[in-house]
Amino acid sequence: MALSSLAGYSYEHPADPFAELAEDTEPVFEATEIGHPLIPAIESVSNTFSLARTPRVLVVSGSNMSGKSTLLRTAGVNAILAFAGAPVRAQRLRLTLFAVGTCLRHTDSLQEHRSGFYTEALRIRRIADLLDGPLPLCCLFDELLSGTNSKDRRIAAEGVIRMMLSRGAIGMVTTHDLSLTEIAAIFPGAVKNVHLQDHVEDGKMAFDYKLRDGVITHSNALALMRMIGLDV
Repeated sequence: MALSSLAGYSYEHPADPFAELAEDTEPVFEATEIGHPLIPAIESVSNTFSLARTPRVLVVSGSNMSGKSTLLRTAGVNAILAFAGAPVRAQRLRLTLFAVGTCLRHTDSLQEHRSGFYTEALRIRRIADLLDGPLPLCCLFDELLSGTNSKDRRIAAEGVIRMMLSRGAIGMVTTHDLSLTEIAAIFPGAVKNVHLQDHVEDGKMAFDYKLRDGVITHSNALALMRMIGLDV
C-alpha cells in the first residue's frame, strides 16, 4: 500500500525529482526552489535555502500570514518524502540522513491540566532527547516559546538554539518576537536571520511568500485589526 502510494505520487507529478542523499559527515539540507507538495502548483511559491555548516540555523521572522509555518512544513514534509523514497517538490534537494523533530502546533489541555506553554516545553524536551539518538537532528520550531513573556522567551530561545548547535543539529525557528533575531549576532555564521514580508495592495494585505535575508522591519498586526473594523 505504501509503495503504491509513493508510485502513484511519482506518476502524478512527473516533474518532481528524487532527492540526492549526501554522505557528508554533518547534517545538510540544501533546497533549491522547494515548495509544499499539497499546495496546487498554480498557487505554490517556492524558496531556496540551505542548512549546513554555515548557517546551521535559520531564524525566520515575519508578519502574520506571511508563510512562516508553511515554510517549516515545506521543509519537514519534503524531508520525509525524500527519506521514504518518494519524489520531492523542489527543483533540487540535497540532504543527509537525519531525524526530524518538530514543534509546529501545541495547545492547552483542561483534561491534562496543561497550558499551551507547558505543552510546548514538553515537546521541546522530547526533541532534545532526540539529540542523543543515532541520527543527527533537524529541528523545526514554529513561534518558539510564544506562550511566555518576552524576557523569558528571549533567554530560553537562546538556550534552545545553543543546545541545538552544541549537539550538532540544524534547523529553523520562526518568530514574531524581533528580540529573538538578536540571537544571530551571538552565533555568527552558525545562525542567520531571514524573513518573509507583506505589503498593502488596494487596501488589503498582500504576500509574496518569498524568503529574504535579514530581519523583518515591520508588523501587520495593527493593520489587520484595523482592516476588519477594530479601532486600534
